[in-house]
Amino acid sequence: MWTRAELKSNAKIVMGQNYWKTVLVAFLIMIAVGGSTSSNITNTYSNASSQGFGGIFDFPQAFAVAGIIMTVMLFSFIIAMALNIFLFKPLEVGCRRYLISARQAPGNLSLLAFGFKHSYMNIVKTQFFRWLYTFLWTLLLVVPGIIKSYEYRMMPYILAENPALDTNEVFARSREMMTGNKMNAFVLDLSFIGWHILGGFTCGLLNLFYVNPYQQSTNAELYEALRR
Repeated sequence: MWTRAELKSNAKIVMGQNYWKTVLVAFLIMIAVGGSTSSNITNTYSNASSQGFGGIFDFPQAFAVAGIIMTVMLFSFIIAMALNIFLFKPLEVGCRRYLISARQAPGNLSLLAFGFKHSYMNIVKTQFFRWLYTFLWTLLLVVPGIIKSYEYRMMPYILAENPALDTNEVFARSREMMTGNKMNAFVLDLSFIGWHILGGFTCGLLNLFYVNPYQQSTNAELYEALRR
């Protein structure tokens, strides 16, 4: 049975051996997993609204401006989704591949392109359904969405080692690995909250150069522990 102390200790060793590369990979994961264009879309809408509707009482013109805004928002959403599905999701798999490999040998940054070179469309499909199912469960209720996100947590790592594996099998393996471990993984995530709060006092610099690489390395250790 794995322990948080063991995972973190191993993660620090691996991170120390590949420090700058791990910083880069953790940064890319933050973009691939946590990047969101919703704020940009909202800002676009707000700016256009303030400029286009301020003092406007000409309804045809107002409808025309509203149509332009909605069109811009729609295209922004489509572009964001395309980038997420076809670029960021395979990139995440490559990052996970790097973190797994870095445990055994010096990190090789060429592995970041792994998801684009091996069974690309299968990775895209599987990652898309992972995102879709999590999103739909979250729409139903927040808590089930969180539970499902932990249930599917190992999928990018599984794809990083088995890129051609059938989508249903990837779901099944991740579900099996996380059975009885979802709460422990949740507590593992909670153990980094203090670090993230402290990073906020450094304008995010501590998160960028220490906390995020540390946490991503720990997550890779968790995958290895569950796989064993």
